[in-house]
Amino acid sequence: MNNRYYTFLILGVFLLASCAKPISNFTYDMKGDAAPLKVAFENESSNADEYEWDFGDGSNATDESPEHTYKSSGNYTVTLKAKKGSKFKDKSFDIFIPAPENCQVLIETDYGNMLIELSDETPLHRDNFVKLVEEGFYDGLLFHRVINGFMIQGGDPDSKNAKKGQPLGSGTNGYEVPAEFVESLIHEKGALCAARRNNPEKKSSGCQFYIVQGKPVPPALLDKIATQKKERYSTLQKATYKNKGGTPQLDGNYTVFGKVVEGLEIIDKIARVKTDARDRPDEDVKMKIRIVK
Repeated sequence: MNNRYYTFLILGVFLLASCAKPISNFTYDMKGDAAPLKVAFENESSNADEYEWDFGDGSNATDESPEHTYKSSGNYTVTLKAKKGSKFKDKSFDIFIPAPENCQVLIETDYGNMLIELSDETPLHRDNFVKLVEEGFYDGLLFHRVINGFMIQGGDPDSKNAKKGQPLGSGTNGYEVPAEFVESLIHEKGALCAARRNNPEKKSSGCQFYIVQGKPVPPALLDKIATQKKERYSTLQKATYKNKGGTPQLDGNYTVFGKVVEGLEIIDKIARVKTDARDRPDEDVKMKIRIVK
């Protein structure tokens, strides 16, 4: 009698558990201060064996406790659907991703992403670049000129859907930007700089740009370059060229208007690709650029 009683009791508990609806709940932890910002989600649901996440920015996941990077600032409604069989329960939270203090852009490639901070000291170049990015001008264009140990260059409008082997680098969007040389902005590794054609005013291309890779510069060599170019470098700039590297021979000739603050290693990955005689990568390196608002 007692054994039968316990058997029915255990069976009853099992049936009650199997009939219970899942409970959906989660917490989150922001790993940073501003966009682009990684958020770790901790699943605290119960009585569920499947999960569907909607991060509120068009992205989804089915991991139990995923991490997600928000590329732009703003308010997002995150929803977790906890499922068990045909039963499910939703839980939503509103989260706010703060904007960075300075204007930033994210360059996305198949080799990884580079987060670039634009300089407020070069407003003409900053505003022109932001305008083009917001118009989607750069989406689908190539890094068409890559020289390992020097730089990676892109932004030629002719590079979109360019045929293999097609010469690139002469494309323009029809205007130039006046030079903005600032002593504090140097051609260190990761510097975002405006390409240009030869012209006495050193006006910049309205669309083409390059990102410096460069190499470490010994102090003696930097002193020699500084003397030849009549440039003056601060102690910090000298240390930057020595330890981080760059291309000081370009200082004062091409406008620097920003720098990579995350993703320096992506420059090296792109710089190592195989190229043809014109320094165009054998396999297209496409870009997509968005403003981190």
